[in-house]
Amino acid sequence: MVAGGQRCALLCLALAAGSAALGKRSPVKVLSDGMWQELLQGEWMVELWCPACQSLQPEWEKFAEWGEDLEVNVAKVDVTEQPGLSGRFIITALPTIYHCKDGEFRRYQGGRTKTDFINFISDQEWKSIEPVSSWFGPSSFLMSSMSALFQLSMWIRHCHGYLTESVGLPVWGSYAVFVLATLFSGLTLGLVMVFLADCICPSKRHRPPPYPYSRKLAPESAQLLKKLDEEQEADKEDISDDETEGKEVPSRNSSPSAVRQRPVNPAPTMDNS
Repeated sequence: MVAGGQRCALLCLALAAGSAALGKRSPVKVLSDGMWQELLQGEWMVELWCPACQSLQPEWEKFAEWGEDLEVNVAKVDVTEQPGLSGRFIITALPTIYHCKDGEFRRYQGGRTKTDFINFISDQEWKSIEPVSSWFGPSSFLMSSMSALFQLSMWIRHCHGYLTESVGLPVWGSYAVFVLATLFSGLTLGLVMVFLADCICPSKRHRPPPYPYSRKLAPESAQLLKKLDEEQEADKEDISDDETEGKEVPSRNSSPSAVRQRPVNPAPTMDNS
């Protein structure tokens, strides 16, 4: 009877301890796609992991308990559930750890124990590591585009699951829907780009030919322009002839008055005597 009571007490204690352990909140912060701006403020140690990578979790949990004393935020990102946030980082293996200080990112490549993590922060060992290049940093345009691409892929995955599971379409039917949507969106985007290009740089056939510099003209237009040029040249010649005659007339009228008459000396008379 006593042994049974002891067993019952031990079982109650074990259940209480288990429930307390389950009810204890993890000190590790779980980041999502919408928490990107929060990550750019303060000091962070971020682990990029997947549910299959559990070997580091005990040490990471122990390190997170020191986060408040070290004034550092210890967090993790599930790459399978948060593609928008994980897509901003260059990941070559899982888990991958990054240190972030006021928006400046450095990749952690040290030991994987609690002591190594604590020393990395307390001794400011991160200062000896070169920051990630601005071209490939999580805040760069390139990695932001990668993040958007990963989010799009996750959205397509969710749509595929909805069509096959909720709507009841077969797999090939879901693929057909995506193919048609891709063709329609590509056609629409192409038409918009052609319209914008035509507005910005209109086609030459819509431009009036810059006379007289146009080189290619229709035969009728070329003959008409040639005739107009000849008429203009003839008019110019007529005008020049009229001006010339107008100048000659007054010169003729004024010439008699301009000529001086020389006095004629009378011949000497012969004296008869």
